[in-house]
Amino acid sequence: MADDQNPRGLYFLADLANAVRAGSRDDEVRRILRGHRAPERYISAEPAEIRPAAARIADILDLAEPDAAAHAINALLADYPARPTLVQFPGRPWSMHSRPPEDADPEYWLLSKAALALGLWLSDRGRCAWGRCAAPDCGRFFIDTGRRQPQKYCGTTCATRTRVAAHRRR
Repeated sequence: MADDQNPRGLYFLADLANAVRAGSRDDEVRRILRGHRAPERYISAEPAEIRPAAARIADILDLAEPDAAAHAINALLADYPARPTLVQFPGRPWSMHSRPPEDADPEYWLLSKAALALGLWLSDRGRCAWGRCAAPDCGRFFIDTGRRQPQKYCGTTCATRTRVAAHRRR
């Protein structure tokens, strides 16, 4: 079962895709890498090496149709084989993680991890359980961890703001 506090590390992918799409500075990209506990060698790499990979991830997070997402993820898996392995972190159950080659560059590292995580999430959920916020003037990517209705907003702030605006219009 996925950890809904950070399902398969997908919040990291959404944060990184949001930062790159917003044109964030290098220090913000490094802050995201550090905050999500990326290996130090990738934190200290030039963010220019991460940006193209994050853009490819954003392209997948833009997909809402499962077949299109599966084809895009399979293309990543073909180009950046994930080499999955089971890992157990202290106090947590075993979980599947990607182990890129020791000499993997930042792009390979990120895309192999993303391909495995997105592929497992798509297969777990049976749909593209991610998307872009539907609130006007937002458009941030989110990971849908809900069990019932598909998520439409990146968080409660955008959902509430949209509902209040609709109520005022009525």
